Amino acid sequence: MKNDSTDDKTGMATTLARRDFLNKTGMIVGTAALGSAFAPFVRATESSVSSSVGGEQLEVPVWTKTLGGPTAVPYGKPSRFETDAVRNLYPGLKEPMSAYSTSPLQELDGIITPNGLFYERNHAGVPEIDPANHQLVIHGLTKAALVFTVDEIRQFPAISRIHFIECSGNPSFLPPWGKTAAEVAGLVSCAEWTGVSLKTLLEEAGLKPEAKWVIAEGADGAAMTRSIPIEKCLDDVMVVYSQNGERLRPEQGYPIRLLVPGYEGNTHIKWLRRLHVTDAPAYSREETAKYTDLMADGRSRKFSFVMECKSLITSPSGTHKLTRKGLHEMRGIAWSGNGKITRVDVSVDGGRNWYEAKLQEPVLNKSLTAFRAPFEWLGTEMVIMSRAIDETGYVQPSLEQLKEVRGELSFYHNNATQPWRINSHGEVTNGRS
Repeated sequence: MKNDSTDDKTGMATTLARRDFLNKTGMIVGTAALGSAFAPFVRATESSVSSSVGGEQLEVPVWTKTLGGPTAVPYGKPSRFETDAVRNLYPGLKEPMSAYSTSPLQELDGIITPNGLFYERNHAGVPEIDPANHQLVIHGLTKAALVFTVDEIRQFPAISRIHFIECSGNPSFLPPWGKTAAEVAGLVSCAEWTGVSLKTLLEEAGLKPEAKWVIAEGADGAAMTRSIPIEKCLDDVMVVYSQNGERLRPEQGYPIRLLVPGYEGNTHIKWLRRLHVTDAPAYSREETAKYTDLMADGRSRKFSFVMECKSLITSPSGTHKLTRKGLHEMRGIAWSGNGKITRVDVSVDGGRNWYEAKLQEPVLNKSLTAFRAPFEWLGTEMVIMSRAIDETGYVQPSLEQLKEVRGELSFYHNNATQPWRINSHGEVTNGRS
């Protein structure tokens, strides 16, 4: 009891001493007023609250002299000072229903995109779906037609993997060229996805021998529909319900969506409601009038699913400014729908010469990979750019190389290298403009 009492008194004395330490201007009162027992505590507090640099006394910031905000806010939000890391409608779009918003790539670090900044592409707005009333139907060339509730899907063995999703129109082949990294290629994002393997669900239904395709359909007003080859469905496709550890956001397909690693974004059907197993593709609106690649000879390349190897320097990038001369660092992301990134090269002279960047771990399959490379800026104009190489040996092409193959009318699957121009004042702009 004696020890407990002594501890209580000491704790109270310390609390009172701390309360009286600071006057209204935040200055420390003398140690004599508190007694020699508290001198070490006073000296430690003095050094952390009041200090000088070069003989000049520094101001004590207001947040050091006051209590902060409360604990246990129901859902955490970014600092109010972080106003640039937001999604924006793509420039030129006038209405938000059949529209897309970009991830602010120039403001992000690493390979994981926060859920609230994951890019959007919607064809009829974002539906509000009650998961208790949502169902997934699997039927067609199956031994049994099955209907699953969201809870039943969550009862199957779960898997979690990190993958990117990219819109096939990220970006177009035509100007105007974007000012920022988000405007250039902000329709790509990456997350950890949790759900059930589609193979597990298809095996539950039982596939007939003639099953060759799965037609996936969403529950939004557009009833977005895409055909997926059965080989892909039995490989790495997932029906997911969580993103970065929490349930999907409504704009990302809540309560369930399809995740088709490496394939163009429109195949990752959101608000998934139906999987129709067939012997042929559907040739839906989204794979005839849309999401085909017009070639130079007038023919269209159909079912161009895979998002090819690509990279982008995100810092420094458009609208950034270098404020000092000397050593700097390029930072960026690379990805490939065909597997892992094995190398990223960078250039400071517009692609005439290249040197190897350092890949940041982890380097994952069909995921964003971060890279870094040093460069020196001495106040003269330079053009920086990057090119990625994936595990198949494919090298990211230039825009000119792509146009030689596809002509001037192609729209989708632009994976060309992106130049950024740094002028003599350190201002960074799109190297194509």
